[in-house]
Amino acid sequence: MNLTTKLEAVNVMLSTIGEAAVNSLSSGLLDAETAETILNNVTRSVQTTGWSFNEEIAYTLSPDSDGFLNLPANCVRVDLSITESKYRNSRFDYVQRGSRLYDKINHTYAINESIVVDMHVLLDYEELPETCRRFIAIRASRIFQERVVGSDLLSKFSEDDENTAWLDLLHSESDVNDFNIFDDSSTSRVINRSITSKVF
Repeated sequence: MNLTTKLEAVNVMLSTIGEAAVNSLSSGLLDAETAETILNNVTRSVQTTGWSFNEEIAYTLSPDSDGFLNLPANCVRVDLSITESKYRNSRFDYVQRGSRLYDKINHTYAINESIVVDMHVLLDYEELPETCRRFIAIRASRIFQERVVGSDLLSKFSEDDENTAWLDLLHSESDVNDFNIFDDSSTSRVINRSITSKVF
């Protein structure tokens, strides 16, 4: 068993309308092209939320010759890095405008210094973890079926699968980010502490 490929996701989508699988993403079949377009849109939509797997922490942006801080083309969210204590005051307020950072306080793109940011970027479908790939494929399948066939009954089945896949994705994200109280280092020290002296 391997991770779900983009081609497999498109074929899952085609199966929801009773269409035969294709051998490549360049098959020329209109339904396959529509499915891929919807898959791409859902992939962007899901990642824009921001997850641990598409997050870049403490990424340094350096100014170009005009003093502009250009963002990577796949950047969808950016903020000053939580790792930098100097940014924890109102003297800094930078936001993304287009593909550059904009200084809202000084009303300029010319920031003229390196800035450390945390950002979320768009990844290709096959760079995503399996739980995310599966959720995207199922959600895209439901949307595709609703647009092409419009069956309420099929949508209900897809919604149930989508909810299960969503919970799997949230559970996976929780595990990776140690959201559980028992994964917290201070709690762990209390629970796992060793008794070094006897009580009489």
